[in-house]
Amino acid sequence: MSRLSNAWRPALFLAAASGAVAALTVPAVATAAPVDGRPDGSYAVTVDGANAFPESIAADCRYVYTGSIADGTVYRGRVGSTTLQPFLPAGRDGRTQATGIKIDGDRLLVAGAFTGQFFVYTDTGKLVARYTVPDTGGWTLVNDAAVASNGDVYLTDSLRPVVYRIPAAEVNAPATGAQRTLQVAYRLPDYVAGQSNGNGIVTGPDGTSLIIGYWSTGALYRLTLATGEIRKIDAPALPSADGMVRQGDTLYLARSVANEVDTVRLEDDGTKAALVSKRTYTGADTTTGVALSGDRLWVTNSQMDTYLYGDPLTSPTFTVESLPLH
Repeated sequence: MSRLSNAWRPALFLAAASGAVAALTVPAVATAAPVDGRPDGSYAVTVDGANAFPESIAADCRYVYTGSIADGTVYRGRVGSTTLQPFLPAGRDGRTQATGIKIDGDRLLVAGAFTGQFFVYTDTGKLVARYTVPDTGGWTLVNDAAVASNGDVYLTDSLRPVVYRIPAAEVNAPATGAQRTLQVAYRLPDYVAGQSNGNGIVTGPDGTSLIIGYWSTGALYRLTLATGEIRKIDAPALPSADGMVRQGDTLYLARSVANEVDTVRLEDDGTKAALVSKRTYTGADTTTGVALSGDRLWVTNSQMDTYLYGDPLTSPTFTVESLPLH
């Protein structure tokens, strides 16, 4: 995609973190039904918000969720519906941006991007807890989350070389709206100041590790939870690696600049990986998030270039896409 041909342009990337990117004036989004199903079985679902910029996506057998990096609104719709409607309003609980979204049983997990916050909600929208990064004066981009087999939650921070951990007991605590500080669990290698580094994160197939993708270099890393050992996965570089989701030994990885979803096969307990395929789709517009629900793959059309740099909108209607898995 020409508008994002090299990188996120670090200076402007950090300007967004500091709040220097002004609120954008976006034409009102249409609420009519999305594009009809296409010959390849894909279809678009409208996100009913004039400032949606849907960065991440989560889905289960009931609902599809996405969130606005521009104002923090969380949208939700039934699987099979034509529109995602506001579920958690912008600004509630101090949530003014949203990136990574995950579903964990009856919990909804929402990363707060450049605000340095992370939110745990019940599936009815009650705030369980709000977390804030330590050293709030430093650059931060709380980006994505993975849920380990024991229920602990691990978070990436694209502008800090760390992985945060939230214990399962806190995730599943009563919805009291507790205010907490994120705790650093691990430190990551090969960070480059001013670039987007650790981004997508999933658990490994063995259940004892995490797999983390670096946006700037496209490298994948395997982190062993018990020991903290981190090693670079023997895999081809996948620059602009963003959100990802795993099913068995198969990793589906959104590559925002490339506007594609790559399928990667993990081998040897996740120490090696092979690129199986690259997939594009009609309407792709800066693909930053990916999720699975049954035999469907869900991806975001974030229009992130407009949010970060003020480039013209490709479309005044924000959408996410549903694709056949195979």
